[in-house]
Amino acid sequence: MFISAILVAVLLFIVLAIVSEEFFVPAIDKLAVRLNLGSDAAGATLLAIGSSAPEFFTSLFAILGVAGSHADIGAGTIVGSSIFNILFIIGAASLFKTVKVQWQPVLRDMIFYIASIILLMLVFSDGAITLIESIIFIGTYVLYVLAVMNWRKIFPYEDQQADEEQLSTKEKSRLNKRIHWGIGKFVPDPKKHPEKYILTFLASIMIIAFTSFGLIWSIQTVALEFNVNPTFLALTILAAGTSVPDLIGSVVVAKQGRGDMAVSNAVGSNIFDVLFGLGLPWFIVLMLKPEQGIHVSSANLMASIFLLFATVVALFFIFITQNWEVGRKSGWGLVSLYIGYCVYVLFSL
Repeated sequence: MFISAILVAVLLFIVLAIVSEEFFVPAIDKLAVRLNLGSDAAGATLLAIGSSAPEFFTSLFAILGVAGSHADIGAGTIVGSSIFNILFIIGAASLFKTVKVQWQPVLRDMIFYIASIILLMLVFSDGAITLIESIIFIGTYVLYVLAVMNWRKIFPYEDQQADEEQLSTKEKSRLNKRIHWGIGKFVPDPKKHPEKYILTFLASIMIIAFTSFGLIWSIQTVALEFNVNPTFLALTILAAGTSVPDLIGSVVVAKQGRGDMAVSNAVGSNIFDVLFGLGLPWFIVLMLKPEQGIHVSSANLMASIFLLFATVVALFFIFITQNWEVGRKSGWGLVSLYIGYCVYVLFSL
């Protein structure tokens, strides 16, 4: 059974990658143009929300107890994914092309990111989640979206333009033509049917939701077979797997020269994951089953949350000292820190 679970997980990761790069990101680009969003605003909202769908559905399914899972898996996936986004995604994006950002959108995202981590620490400190806390999380995310939409009015800055050469070369890469063809039977191909970008956007999210369900089952099966702490798998393997859309989305736009969008996607995804990806599932469950309550094992998660805060400090330090750029050397440093984090989690749980 566990071999089947591993094979299913690998297949689902591939599906996530293809849906993200070849269907989801192109649809978001068209939707951003229609809504007249700048690259950083699109990265912090549309790209972040959409590419964080795996984490959201994983959190929701885990809290609901799907496939015998537990709230710790959902929370662990969110926390682990947040660390992966900052260290690995931004690091990996800079290995392809130096990530150049403007301080105005970075300042906005960092303020809300730090606020979301502080809220997470406070809520997890007693191991119990209340309805009021879930509402505060959702409300804070609404404030973030409003800030994104109006930030340019407060701190004016120019939008970064995509590198047309990279836009054309991106179309040449295909992870798996056969799987792409199969997905294209259910999801409108943005190259062949650009006018159906909204349907492509929604259908992509639905596929991401189903793959998230499969990943939950896979991770539970592997954990039971090898008697591995499921929180460890959620913080590492599942967190990285569900962040595939974020990774591909950030790398694609970074290669196009849109560093603001790449960083805003990584940080914006974290803000979405923490505030909305946890807040809304908590709210739904507490409204439907108020007598059940939600409990998390703070002992297993608090150390990672503190490390999550440390990633903010590390990233901000790099931006300040490198004149708002992340080059190849800094990128390798961030990736190495993530590998070190995985080793730490392996021996600490």
